[in-house]
Amino acid sequence: MALVHWKPVLHRPPQEAPGVTPRWQRRSFLWRQICRPRPAFRAICCSEFSKDDRKRTRPIVRGSVTQTPSVADVDDAEFSFTETFALKRPQTEEGKIIVRLNPVVADGNGNASKWSLNVGCNLEGKWILHWGVSYCDDLGSEWDQPPPEMRPPDSVLIKDYAIETPLKKGTSLSEGHIIHEAQIDFDSSIPISAIHFVLKEEETGAWFQHKGRDFRISFTDSSNEGTTVGGSRGFSIWPESVLTVKKTNTWRSIKDYSLRSALVFARGALNQIPGMLSNAEGSTSKQKDSKDNKILKQNRIISRFNEEFPILREEFVTNFMTVSVTRSEDTHKKFLQFDTDLPGDVVVHWGVCKADGRKWEIPSTPHPPRTKIFRHKALQTLLQPKADGQGNWGSFPIDEEASAVVFVLKLNEYTWLNNMGADFFVPTGNVINSLAEVGSAIGTETTELVNDSSGEAQVTAEKDNSVTYSYEIIKEIKNLVSDISSERSKVAKSKEAQESILQEIEKLAAEAYSIFRSSIPSYAEPVTDSDLLKPAVELTSGTGSGYEILCQGFNWESHRSGKWYAELSAKTVELASLGFTVVWLPPPTESVSPEGYMPKDLYNLDSRYGSIDELKHLVKKFHEVGVKVLGDVVLNHRCAHYQNKNGVWNIFGGRLNWDDRAVVADDPHFQGRGNKSSGDNFHAAPNIDHSQDFVRNDLKEYLCWLRKEVGYDGWRLDFVRGFWGGYVKDYIEASAPYFAVGEYWDSLSYTYGEMDHNQDAHRQRIVDWINATNGTAGAFDVTTKGILHTALERCEYWRLCDANGKPPGVVGWWPSRAVTFIENHDTGSTQGHWRFPSGKEMQGYAYILTHPGTPAVFYDHIFSHCQHDIAKLISIRNRNKVNCRSMVKISKAERDVYAAVIDETVAVKIGPGHYEPPNGSKRWNVAAEGVDYRVWETS
Repeated sequence: MALVHWKPVLHRPPQEAPGVTPRWQRRSFLWRQICRPRPAFRAICCSEFSKDDRKRTRPIVRGSVTQTPSVADVDDAEFSFTETFALKRPQTEEGKIIVRLNPVVADGNGNASKWSLNVGCNLEGKWILHWGVSYCDDLGSEWDQPPPEMRPPDSVLIKDYAIETPLKKGTSLSEGHIIHEAQIDFDSSIPISAIHFVLKEEETGAWFQHKGRDFRISFTDSSNEGTTVGGSRGFSIWPESVLTVKKTNTWRSIKDYSLRSALVFARGALNQIPGMLSNAEGSTSKQKDSKDNKILKQNRIISRFNEEFPILREEFVTNFMTVSVTRSEDTHKKFLQFDTDLPGDVVVHWGVCKADGRKWEIPSTPHPPRTKIFRHKALQTLLQPKADGQGNWGSFPIDEEASAVVFVLKLNEYTWLNNMGADFFVPTGNVINSLAEVGSAIGTETTELVNDSSGEAQVTAEKDNSVTYSYEIIKEIKNLVSDISSERSKVAKSKEAQESILQEIEKLAAEAYSIFRSSIPSYAEPVTDSDLLKPAVELTSGTGSGYEILCQGFNWESHRSGKWYAELSAKTVELASLGFTVVWLPPPTESVSPEGYMPKDLYNLDSRYGSIDELKHLVKKFHEVGVKVLGDVVLNHRCAHYQNKNGVWNIFGGRLNWDDRAVVADDPHFQGRGNKSSGDNFHAAPNIDHSQDFVRNDLKEYLCWLRKEVGYDGWRLDFVRGFWGGYVKDYIEASAPYFAVGEYWDSLSYTYGEMDHNQDAHRQRIVDWINATNGTAGAFDVTTKGILHTALERCEYWRLCDANGKPPGVVGWWPSRAVTFIENHDTGSTQGHWRFPSGKEMQGYAYILTHPGTPAVFYDHIFSHCQHDIAKLISIRNRNKVNCRSMVKISKAERDVYAAVIDETVAVKIGPGHYEPPNGSKRWNVAAEGVDYRVWETS
C-alpha cells in the first residue's frame, strides 16, 4: 500500500541526514491542503518518518525508549500511515535565590563602614544581575545607576538607569553547594536609600522577579513602606511567595529587543497604573518632600541580612510519540497504535471524523479498555504503561467508515499537548491511496513551477478544502507551468488568466512553499516573458502589490511636542517625492505611556501625538499625494480602568467595557478569568484573551471602525508574539487592509556571546507566525537586521549568504512577506536598544533597498544627512522595478565584501573589498556609491 506523509509546515525532521531532500517534502502538501487539522490549544513541534524513507533516513534513536517498535521492524502488518512526533512538555526545577548583606570593615567605634551584598542562585545557567539604586534625595520609584565605586568588575551599563553584572560560579560557605553569585561592595557613606534588582537567565532571556515585582533592599526605616521581611528595617521586599518563570517569558534579551516592558518596570512608567507599584500614591508637595529627604538621611539603617527565596524554573523536555494506522491481515480491521516515552499517566482525548467532515464524533463500540466518554463529545483513553516502565502504549480499533482520527494528549489537569496549535490529525480513509499517487505525480511539476516562475509560492487556501477543488487548482498549476516554463511556447494565455492562476497559487502555497524551500535554487534562469513574473496588483488582502517602500513616520520622542500629526502633515509632499508609497504612523489611542504602547480606551483617539481630527487630516493629506497609511495597533494587551474585588486592575471601561474574562488566565499579575494565553505574556499590562468570541468580535469591529473613521489602509501589529497568528488572520480578513506587518521579535542565536552563522531557527519562528496567519500578513525581518549588524560591525560579510547560497534572513525564505529594516523607534532613536553600527547605515540601506522583501526606512535616517543617498537608492529600485519577489544571485560573500545581482538589472556591493559586475552582453553603469558601498544598473 502506498503511503502519504503528513507533516506540519516548515519543520525538518531531526532524523534526516544533512543535505538529503526527502520525498515527502515534494508531495505531502496536498494531503495537508485537503485534510487541514483545526486549531486548538498550544503549538508543539513534530516530525515524522516512514517505511518508504527507510533507505534514506537514519532511525530515531532514543535512549529512554527500549520497546518502541519502528515501521522497519514490522513486516507482517499493513501500514497506511505512520508518524513520529516530538512532544515538548513543561518540567519544573526547584531552586532558590540567596540574598546576603554583611559588614566587611568596621570603623574605630565598632560601626561597619563597608558592606558587601551577595546575590546568588543555585540553579545552573548563565545568570545576570540587572540592578540599580535609589538615592536619598529621590523619593520616586526611579532606578538610577550606582556610583562607579559600587560597580563590580565586568558590569555593563544599561542606558542611564541600571547596570548588569554577571554571576560567577562559586561555593556556598554554609552548605558547600555550587552557586552562581555576584558581590557588590559599598561604603556606608554613599547616600543610597535602596538597591533594586532582578535576575536574568542569559541563555533563555527569562527574568526572575518576586511576585512580578523587583527585589528591593531598603537602607531606611521601612516601617512606613509596606511589607518587609526580617523585621522593620534592613531588607524590604514584596510578600514572600514562590517565583515562577517560563523560558518563553516576554522580557527580551538586552541586546536584541526593545526593553519596553523592562523600562516600564524599571523606570516607573507604570506609576500611571494605580496599584501596580508599591507607594505610587505617596508623593505630596515639594515642601513635604524636602522635609522627608532630611528624615531619610537621618534614618538610614544598614543591617545584616541573610535570606533565601524559592524559585521554580520551567523548562521544556522533549519526548516522542509514534502513531501508526495498521490493518490486520487476518481480520482486516484497522487499528490506531500509539507508542511513546512520555512518563506517568498519558490520556488520549480522541474522536473520529467521518466522510469529509471535520466534526469530532465518538467512535463506535467496542471502545478500548480504560476508556470513558467525555461530555458525549469525545473519548478519553488511558494508555498502558510499558513492561519496562519506559513510557506508554495503546492500540485502538477504528471504525471502517472513519476518514480520520483526531486527538490531543492530557498529562494532568493543567497540561495538554497538541500539534502546532492544532489537534493531532491522523488520516485513516481510502483517500490516502489516490492522494499518494497524485502527490507523487505533481511533485516534479510543482518544484518546476517554483524554480521556473517566481521562485516562490505564497499563501494558503481560504476556500473549500475539498478534493475536487484541489484537483482543479493542480490542473491550473500544470497549465501555467506548461505556459511559463516551456521555452518553445511563445504564445501564452492572456495576462489576466495567468494573473488569476497566480492568485490561486498565492492562496494555496503558504504551507507548500516552505516545504519546498530546501530544493529551491538561489536564483532562477531568466524566462522569455519577464512581465509574467511581476506580481499582480493587490493579490491578497494584507500583502500589497509587491512594490511598497515603507517609511516609519515617527521616532521614540515624537509625542513630546503634542503636535506630531500637524508637524508630519507639513512633510507629506516631501515624503511622497522621495519615493515612499506607505507610511507607518504611531499608535493613535489613549495610552498610559505617552508613546502609545500601553493603550487604555481603544476608541479614544486623542493621544499625545494630536487629536483625532488632526490624525484624520494627516491621513487625508497622505492620500492626496498617493501614500497609503498604516495604523500601529496594539491588540496584545490593554491597561484597565478599574480594580476587581481583590484590588487587581483588570476591569476595562470605555466603549469596550470588558470584565476579567477578557484577560488570560496564566498571567498571575492580573488574575484573568479567560483561557490560557496563546502566546507569550507581556507582564506590564493585562494580556487580552483572543480566544474569547466577544473579544474577537469587538476587535474586528474596532479595526473596521478605524479603517472607515480614520482612513487607515493597513496595520502595523505590535507584539504579535503574544497571541496566535490564526487570530491575526481573522482580523485581517475582517478589516481587509491593503498591507499588514507584524512585530515578531525575539533573540537571535548566540554561542558564548558570538552570533551563530546559521540563524535558521530564528527565521523559522518568524516564518511560522506568518504561516499561522495563512500568509495574510508580513513580518519585520529581524533576522536580516541582526545578521547585517554583525556582518558590518565585525567586517564578516560572509554571514550574508546561507548554506544554500541565499540571503540568510526571512527574505531568503519568504521574501514577499519579509519587511526588511535596519532601525526603528525601539532599536534606534533615543532608546538605542540595538542601534545599527554607526557610520554604516548607508551600507544597510544599499542592501535592503536593492534586495527583495519590502524595505522600511526609519524617520531619523530620512531627515538626516543620509536623505539624498537614500532617495537615490529608492529611485534605482523603482526605475528597475525591483519588488518583494525579485530574484537574487549572490556573487560574493567573503570576509570584506558582499555582492549580488538582482533581477539581472541591478548589482550591489557592500564592504571595503573589491567587486565589479561581470562583463558580458550587459553594460553596467554606476548608479550610486558611498563609503564602502556601490550600486550598478544596466543601461
